Amino acid sequence: MTTQMPVAAPRSERSLRAWASQSGALTWRQVSVMVGDKGMLVQLVVVPVLTLLMFKVVLGDAIGGATGQDSSYSTVPLVILVSAMFGSVAAGVRLNSERGTGLLTRLYVLPIHRAADLTSRLGSEVVRIVVVTGLLLALGTAIGFRITGGVASVIGIIAVTLMFGIAYATLVLALAVSAGPSAPLVPLLSLISSVLMFFNSGFSPIDAYPGWLQPIVANQPMTPTIEVMRSLASGGPVAHNFVKVAIWSVAIIAVCLIPALRGYRRAATAH
Repeated sequence: MTTQMPVAAPRSERSLRAWASQSGALTWRQVSVMVGDKGMLVQLVVVPVLTLLMFKVVLGDAIGGATGQDSSYSTVPLVILVSAMFGSVAAGVRLNSERGTGLLTRLYVLPIHRAADLTSRLGSEVVRIVVVTGLLLALGTAIGFRITGGVASVIGIIAVTLMFGIAYATLVLALAVSAGPSAPLVPLLSLISSVLMFFNSGFSPIDAYPGWLQPIVANQPMTPTIEVMRSLASGGPVAHNFVKVAIWSVAIIAVCLIPALRGYRRAATAH
């Protein structure tokens, strides 16, 4: 008499458990790709470090003289956000490239949750942003950026960076999956990032910009994020600018999430 072994019920690829486990595995894949690509690793880690040192050397006296505060309280938050943005651009380019090779199609036909690959790309951005932000904060302490609030302020700075970074990464992914393989994705995303980088309170005090431009500079998403990070470090008020960051982040994600999901489905099923 033979004993029949129990057969486990197949796990639904639409279940929350499947989404979580498969997103984790694919996030590890994305991180491995980043670490394995030496050129990309230099761009994502070494370039932000060199940029921070360059800003400190070249703009330090000018920013410090204009604000009356050590320039590192402007340059460290600025470079943290810039590194988050340009890292997302690299992730968007990688997604567009994998779309061209047919990898998205191969992943889409596998019995995995439909959202797992897209969320894994956001997950890898979280890992990258946390690691690079920690590195830049450590370097910042060596050039004058002092965090007076202790561990809670460090966690707050990383958290607000993640809010901004995830929102921007969602925007990049939506554009990457919606653009054609030959679309000028890099110039477009680089232009958006560069405009934001040069028109915020970290690059120059708001009152140094022309009067007509000051309201735009004060309310574009980078400026309140930088102000929150500066306040968390030096002990200033946080609530007003944090509300702005939250509104910007929620609005960007809300506008871009559905186009990102639909664009990903079209990109994956185009072959």
